[in-house]
Amino acid sequence: MSVRNHASRHDTDVAIIGGGLVGMSLAYGLLHQGKTVTVFDEGDQALRASRGNFGLVWVQGKGDTCPDYARLTRLSARLWPGLASELRQDTGIDIELQQNGGLYVCLDQASLQQRADMLARMQQDAGGDYPYEVLTAEQARQKEPALGPTIAGATWSPMDGHLNPLLLFRALHQAFARRGGRLINGQPVEHIRPLPDGFDIRLPGACLSAGKVVLAAGLGNKTLAPPLGLHAPVEPNRGQVLITERLKPFIHYPTGHVRQTGEGTVQLGDSKEDVGLDTGTTAEELGKIAARAIRMYPVLEKVRLIRAWGALRVMTPDGYPIYQQSDRYPGAYVVTCHSGVTLGAAHAGPLVDWLLGKDTEISLEAFSADRFPL
Repeated sequence: MSVRNHASRHDTDVAIIGGGLVGMSLAYGLLHQGKTVTVFDEGDQALRASRGNFGLVWVQGKGDTCPDYARLTRLSARLWPGLASELRQDTGIDIELQQNGGLYVCLDQASLQQRADMLARMQQDAGGDYPYEVLTAEQARQKEPALGPTIAGATWSPMDGHLNPLLLFRALHQAFARRGGRLINGQPVEHIRPLPDGFDIRLPGACLSAGKVVLAAGLGNKTLAPPLGLHAPVEPNRGQVLITERLKPFIHYPTGHVRQTGEGTVQLGDSKEDVGLDTGTTAEELGKIAARAIRMYPVLEKVRLIRAWGALRVMTPDGYPIYQQSDRYPGAYVVTCHSGVTLGAAHAGPLVDWLLGKDTEISLEAFSADRFPL
């Protein structure tokens, strides 16, 4: 069986393998530029980071050893209000984007000094275009009165924010459908065959041709990439998350470990575990997360916990994205990162320009997988 429309050269201009936040952000941007787009999504059995992440649009500290990544992160943060507005116009969904700044709370003086030194280097690398403050414990409590008495201090950046990742995921899928995108869900991609002028995407019992193909399948990129002359050495890294009951608003700024959602629940997390494909939770790690959160916000000690989960980040060896076109099969791309929320606005905009061969305001040379040995 074939789904090909013989009235056109290809069934779709661009095939995107992966319907998570990365793939859907790219798809939305491509539709904005008048391309026909088909997304192949494995379905609910996929190890999807998009529905398990922390929801931060986070800038401070991102790219501390890679200035190009720091610039890309700042650019995406600046683009987020526009993308949130477009999604609301397309779908009526408010993704609860707030970019009023963020705090990174430090529990000891050594970690506070370490962050201060890091941000000073990043500000220098950015030519001064990197606003931040280092706050004493008292200064931090002036911004966030609920912070506890034993914290050492915090770093503050006006560039940081957060959103509801589930509403973002829903909005991207709704906007994609309303703009004419095609979603093929629940069928694994068996094979991608390069053609002289495009690619055949083979599913169980079906085949579709595309002018370009973008691998945005997260951990699945590791096996999908090599047959297309691409390299995606990604590995899973588990993060565990706790959710409290709904509370009156008392956290005004997100942190790297604790944030209060639009519904009033408080999200606690930021564990980093190399445990393979295990998405479970452990009492030991959840206990550490809870203890740290209580030290930061003592009011949480008496709060009920209602939910917990584990989700897998998509990590490269150095933690930075891979954006690359295949030299062997031009028109095949790999796009993978662990910051699908923060970088979502860049993916929907400048990265789409790159996929279409247009000039962009960003340099992607630093994100070639050639930096990793085969």
